[in-house]
Amino acid sequence: MTERNDIPEPLAEVLEDFEWITDRRERTEMLIHYADQFKPVPPSIATPPYPEENRVPSCESEAYVWAERQDDGTMKFYFAVANPQGISAMSLAAILDLTLSGQPPEKIANIEPDIVFKLFGNEISMGKGQGLTSMVGMVKAFAKEQLNGGRE
Repeated sequence: MTERNDIPEPLAEVLEDFEWITDRRERTEMLIHYADQFKPVPPSIATPPYPEENRVPSCESEAYVWAERQDDGTMKFYFAVANPQGISAMSLAAILDLTLSGQPPEKIANIEPDIVFKLFGNEISMGKGQGLTSMVGMVKAFAKEQLNGGRE
């Protein structure tokens, strides 16, 4: 597991909560709870049709990610999920927004895409897992871009 000190504390806490869930039904309920907290990208950031460069590769739910550097040096993330049935993408988007927005790019750049399996379980389908890990990868890439002075 990624060292707790290497990633933002709010994300470490969520991962720890999921670590104790062994019942698939309970995990699903927790993920739906997060999906209910999903906030779509505001029109001030983007409106459909969304730019391809913000589209998450391999995501079956047609998810999109945007990032802004805040005045205090932290980052704010925004997400869109075009498929209204994309509960998993909405869950992950909400978790990433709730735990990473307001965090410095140095901490976000340390996140590994395998957090998807810690949240969703190892039985997640290959297609869904690939799309969700790509979403984490995009968030991480935005953070690295900020660390490199706005260029990746």
